[in-house]
Amino acid sequence: MGTDTIKNIAAYKFVDTPERFIQEIRLPLRDYLRRIGARGTVILSTEGINLFLSGTESVIDAAWNCITGYAPYADLALKESYSESIAFNRMLVKIKEYIIPVDVEDVRPVERTGPRIDPRTLKEWLDEGKDVTLLDTRNIYEVKLGTFHNALDLQLDTFRHFGDAVDQLDDSLKEKPVVMFCTGGIRCEKASPIMMDLGFKEVYQLEGGILKYFEEVGSDHYDGECFVFDHRVALNPALEETDTAQCFMCQEPLTKEQQQSDRYEVGKYCPYCYDKVVQADD
Repeated sequence: MGTDTIKNIAAYKFVDTPERFIQEIRLPLRDYLRRIGARGTVILSTEGINLFLSGTESVIDAAWNCITGYAPYADLALKESYSESIAFNRMLVKIKEYIIPVDVEDVRPVERTGPRIDPRTLKEWLDEGKDVTLLDTRNIYEVKLGTFHNALDLQLDTFRHFGDAVDQLDDSLKEKPVVMFCTGGIRCEKASPIMMDLGFKEVYQLEGGILKYFEEVGSDHYDGECFVFDHRVALNPALEETDTAQCFMCQEPLTKEQQQSDRYEVGKYCPYCYDKVVQADD
């Protein structure tokens, strides 16, 4: 990697954490991360931690050492990628009720979640043609950019609605293996116990999500890109930034072809929101 290459990391962990502890560390952690030049977001909650950070290799290594120096976060599992520019504008450390909210109460992954399947095993299953349902737990706009071959799309506007959406699935799916996936794995941690409670007999979650699959397997059985929640917008199976952009107005991801449309102007509108924006200006 060149000296100017930027390192991007993501990690999460469900771990019971006292409210007093996260209140005490929020400002010192934020101030330290800002002082060393890290950018991104760290979400602290009594149910755990979720983080996305971007910066030079030395900055991110220092940030990682700081965060994993706190006992509850000592064994965080890291996912990393590289880019030519920093992926975030600011450095935020927030306290929230949940690190990932959903519409079903009392879901506690720290106590119970579905078994994990690693990317290479999933590839073997798909190579063999194993009778398995691939379930995409991501939002509609993410799925548009890419997903696994023949994956079931729940048409979610937000993951908060996962419980209701999966409850509408055909009961026949409850009798066969289901492998769910998301960007990095965190949504599946809550999705799998919800499905088990609804009577799905064999529920797996893709360990590390799509990004870990890209890292270990590449593009096999996957079409397109993976949406990420930072300036890069989307990554290809080589974990490289693509030409995909995002509309400033409606936040829809836009392919290179859509960016050539007469209905796209940076900062104003895109093919998805053009009619609404133009009508509002009339």
